[in-house]
Amino acid sequence: MNIHEYQGKEILRQYGVSVPNGRVAFTVEEAVEAAKELGTDVVVVKAQIHAGGRGKAGGVKVAKNLDEARTYAEEILGKTLITHQTGPEGKEVKRLLIEEGCDIKKEYYVGLVLDRETSRVVLMASEEGGTEIEEVAENTPEKIFKEVIDPVVGLTGFQARRLAFNINIPKELVNKTVKFMTSLYTAFVEKDCSIAEINPLVVTGDGNVMALDAKLNFDDNALYRHKDIMDYRDLDEEDPKEIEASKYDLSYISLTGNIGCMVNGAGLAMSTMDIIKHYSGDPANFLDVGGGATAEKVTEAFKIILSDKNVKGIFVNIFGGIMKCDVIAEGVVEAAKQLGLEVPVVVRLEGTNVDLGKQILRDSGLNLTAAESMADGAQKIVALVG
Repeated sequence: MNIHEYQGKEILRQYGVSVPNGRVAFTVEEAVEAAKELGTDVVVVKAQIHAGGRGKAGGVKVAKNLDEARTYAEEILGKTLITHQTGPEGKEVKRLLIEEGCDIKKEYYVGLVLDRETSRVVLMASEEGGTEIEEVAENTPEKIFKEVIDPVVGLTGFQARRLAFNINIPKELVNKTVKFMTSLYTAFVEKDCSIAEINPLVVTGDGNVMALDAKLNFDDNALYRHKDIMDYRDLDEEDPKEIEASKYDLSYISLTGNIGCMVNGAGLAMSTMDIIKHYSGDPANFLDVGGGATAEKVTEAFKIILSDKNVKGIFVNIFGGIMKCDVIAEGVVEAAKQLGLEVPVVVRLEGTNVDLGKQILRDSGLNLTAAESMADGAQKIVALVG
């Protein structure tokens, strides 16, 4: 789950991580009032969307007085920002962060991620702050330093100190930087983050070490432990189809193709998308109905797939282990009757109660195409859509 920058900073502040003072605003008047309350010579007007690259897209402006703050708020609020992370459709700005200006002396990058190779949290840092870390990794990888953290011991002082020296933090600010990094790590672990990225971390003219930006993502599987994080969820930033899918415990991700996929199991779903691409098709979604789906759940999955106007055909690919093929077949038939399916549907069933499932599909009288294998099903749906 993603949250906004201002929400991330609220969390970090609780852990003693230094962040600039700021106020969230949903209207232009609220933005001007926030700038007044901050009372600084300079304020920064920042678009709040779940995507990076806001500055390059015109979503971050420095205002030197209240008139400029108003002008920038009017300009950004309601604007559709298109960045490298939003895709060509962009995202509409519905809230702003009005933040006090900062006397920046130098920018750095600090981030915590889970390294799948070591199965441990890794703290990364670079003196190339303010730039996307992917660009730094590609152009100057030698400027990225890493510390692998022992989950039993946690981030040690010497690891944080070594990183601070490696990225050339001024010697007099090393201790503050160590405190910053250890506090960030504590927040990462206690809040079950999947990413905690500070870009940039800045050294200020008055000798402070501060998070000028903050990106926190959270492990969805741990959210039951964090009602406070769930309260930060902004449904306006999420795909309506994905929101609807979450109500039925369906794992759904919208894509850009025209072949809807309904599969049980994440691995099989990934393989299904791969084989559709192999036969020159284009998947419209990732959808895993899970191992314990009911006929009702399958029906809802069909509804969600068909709510995507780009879908021209559906490939149902089920391997029945825990999931029984007859249950899937009943769901497919029920959905077809309820929705009046007008697009071709190819169904491949294998596993528990497969013969019963195929019999249900045959007896339904519906225009469903049977497939004998994954490859057969992919070829048939690509041909029907194409």
